[in-house]
Amino acid sequence: MEENRPKPDLSALRISKEKRYEDRPRSKAWRWLGLAALLAVVVVGFLIFRSSVTPAAKIKVGIATQISGSDAAASLVATGYVVAQRKAEVASKGTGRLVKLDYEEGDTIKAGAVIAVLDNQDIQANLLVARAQLERAKVDTLNAGRAYRRYQSLAETGAVTTAELETAESNYKTALAAAAGAAAAVTTAEVNLENTYIRAPFAGTILTKNAEVGEIVAPFASSASSKGSVVTLADMTSLEVEADVSEANINRVQVGQPAEIVLDAYPTVRYAALVKKIVPTADRSRATVLTKVAFRQIDEKVLPEMSARVNFFLDTTAASSANATMLAIPRDAVTSRDGQKVVFRIEGESVTQVSIQTGRELGKMVEILSGLTAGDRVVLSPPGKMITGQKIEITS
Repeated sequence: MEENRPKPDLSALRISKEKRYEDRPRSKAWRWLGLAALLAVVVVGFLIFRSSVTPAAKIKVGIATQISGSDAAASLVATGYVVAQRKAEVASKGTGRLVKLDYEEGDTIKAGAVIAVLDNQDIQANLLVARAQLERAKVDTLNAGRAYRRYQSLAETGAVTTAELETAESNYKTALAAAAGAAAAVTTAEVNLENTYIRAPFAGTILTKNAEVGEIVAPFASSASSKGSVVTLADMTSLEVEADVSEANINRVQVGQPAEIVLDAYPTVRYAALVKKIVPTADRSRATVLTKVAFRQIDEKVLPEMSARVNFFLDTTAASSANATMLAIPRDAVTSRDGQKVVFRIEGESVTQVSIQTGRELGKMVEILSGLTAGDRVVLSPPGKMITGQKIEITS
């Protein structure tokens, strides 16, 4: 029976050469597609891994602010400090121990008033001696004068010789010279005594007290243990703002130009001002020109060495403009990429590079003409390698 069973047809299992060669290109295509997909997965995984392990850049934040009123109307803004134009380190011309100092910081004083007194008992004694010697010299002069006149009378009658008359005349003139010397000694003693009284050279306010009672005061602080000045005095009516204007913008400032002063201590108080003087020299290290701006009116809030901002206006109409507006950001936020001015705007936990157009420089702020809107947060002093999408960490 097994001999009669039909044998299987193995020819059906044979793969023809035509079919085999038809399937080969298809298998290669799938292989390349698989490799490409695998490569894409590796790249994406690498990027995800890198972003997860790359530390976030620590940055500080500035905000795009809408500025209005005179701040926006200013043609130029500069920063500076309040400086007293009449200020002195009041010192003594003599050397001695300080025995009296009745004034404190903030006290006002009139011109010529005594601020402090040095120990002067020895000088007073010298003055008494000098005055006594002067009185004696006067008496000697009186006696010598009388003798000279007698000899003149006697010489007319021939009672004395010419030599005796000349001697009397010489004694008289010597007495006159001695009296003049004694008077000069008195003046010297009086001057020395006056030098122990330290007086105010002008009316003003005492800013600092540099010595205390009991300390040695000497001209020019001639030793390490002595004080050169007793107090620092300033005329508060002479306060002005000394602002540093960049060389590139100094052509936009002229004497008499209207301005406005804003003290950092009182940002809501605005003082009308005008340009008083442009110092005719530049600071080569900072590329600025010192400009002095005078207050039109001043009050007790203004103190020396306060930091201030000065708004310069083209005319008085611009100074009083209340409708002007502008968008500004801190100048430190602006950087350059490929020759264009850009900022890095903060979006969530990363940043995006944004191209901008800038206008006027207003002190530490710069006007933004396009690219940002009010309220946008930007990176201050962005690192040179910062790119779009970079993670950030905001610091205070």
